Amino acid sequence: MYRALSIAASGMRANQLQIDVTANNLANVSTAGFRRSRADFADLLYQNLRRPGAPNADGGQAPAGMQVGSGVRPVATVRMLSGGELLQTGNELDMAIEGNGYFAVMRPNGELAFTRAGNFQIDREGQIVTPDGYPLEPRLTIPPDAMSVTISEDGTVSVIQAGDTEPTEIGRLELTIFPNQAGLEAIGNNLLRQTAASGEPMEGPPGEEGRGTLRQGFLETSNVEVVTEMINLITNQRAYEVNSKVVQASDDMLRQAANLR
Repeated sequence: MYRALSIAASGMRANQLQIDVTANNLANVSTAGFRRSRADFADLLYQNLRRPGAPNADGGQAPAGMQVGSGVRPVATVRMLSGGELLQTGNELDMAIEGNGYFAVMRPNGELAFTRAGNFQIDREGQIVTPDGYPLEPRLTIPPDAMSVTISEDGTVSVIQAGDTEPTEIGRLELTIFPNQAGLEAIGNNLLRQTAASGEPMEGPPGEEGRGTLRQGFLETSNVEVVTEMINLITNQRAYEVNSKVVQASDDMLRQAANLR
């Protein structure tokens, strides 16, 4: 009965974590470039009351053992890397990555961060920046007299300046890939950062060495599927209720045992 209490409590903690993850997914259903997460779990150690193949009272061998588990524990929250749909916006500074890769931006502390959200803007110096003002790396400055900006699939950025009829190339965007994308750490503001698990970043032109291509005037939407998340929410809510019933049942059994004369 004491074991049942701790097992059910571990199940309630696991269900609560899964509900927290689901809630975050649903909250970010409209966040550009957001990748949904999934909680992974593992069963805990087992108590061997009788090992498989142990001798029985008749001198034979037991065909199956007798084990009682200790519950469940969370082991990871895994980011699902499937891309979201591409939404056409018509904004010439909106960019979607079609395929693998991340935009690199420079944080105020001098560290690089990485994002799939391509809703860029121009700051007062003409640099292409995120909505929080973090400049895109490598840095690109749009001339103040630029009439239009064109970004090709391979990252080439061209502008048509006042008085010109032919575009002028001003630079080229790069995308960053990692050996293990799942090892990146989310830090908020649509940003991820490198960790020991992700491996070293590998920068290069879009469309080369496994990197995706760019789509100007598009944004990658969140890959959260509301129906799937609602099913997960209901499933874990019911599982939480069942585990709480186990706690109540175990408590009732302990009370009855304590009242025995």
